[in-house]
Amino acid sequence: MSNIDHKPSKYMLNLQHVLPPYDDEAAGIVNGLVEVNTNSINKYEFIVESGQLALDRVGYSSLTYPVAYGLIPQTWDQDNDLLDFVIANVTEPLVPGSLARCRVIGVMKFEDGGERDDKIITVLADDKRMDHIQSVADLGPHWQKETEHYFEHYKDLKKPGTCKVLGFEDIAAAREVIKECAARYDAEYRPKLAD
Repeated sequence: MSNIDHKPSKYMLNLQHVLPPYDDEAAGIVNGLVEVNTNSINKYEFIVESGQLALDRVGYSSLTYPVAYGLIPQTWDQDNDLLDFVIANVTEPLVPGSLARCRVIGVMKFEDGGERDDKIITVLADDKRMDHIQSVADLGPHWQKETEHYFEHYKDLKKPGTCKVLGFEDIAAAREVIKECAARYDAEYRPKLAD
């Protein structure tokens, strides 16, 4: 599990700003903070400033998340939020608010309301059932169709036609997105942190 480079504190740490994006960069394992579990219609989000998990909304339709969902710490995407990640093939429910070590296998390029909002695709690093999954292609074409369908239509009853999947790309593209978002965090968000 990721070590936190911080002295013991009597105050709760905001892991979004304490943990690095990678637990093991050479192995492609990111630190993932879980917000939503597979098969949920509830959308939870960490409050960026404080680190508490809050119910952002209850989904407008019966579509449920086909993947677990969350964020990668110390990243800042083009939608002015931390970089999203999904965990494919979760077999046991994950607790929202938990930290998971996740192995990067690709990226889903995504646009929401005209803003880029890419999703890093991962599997649980410590789940032996996932050792054979080395790329998005290994998840199969139906996984891609189901995931694309969900993300293009989950907001249809509230804001129809605002979400568009722009394609699935490989690990190298995913790592580049993480690198760009980590640099954007350092330039745009880190200066806002209180000492």
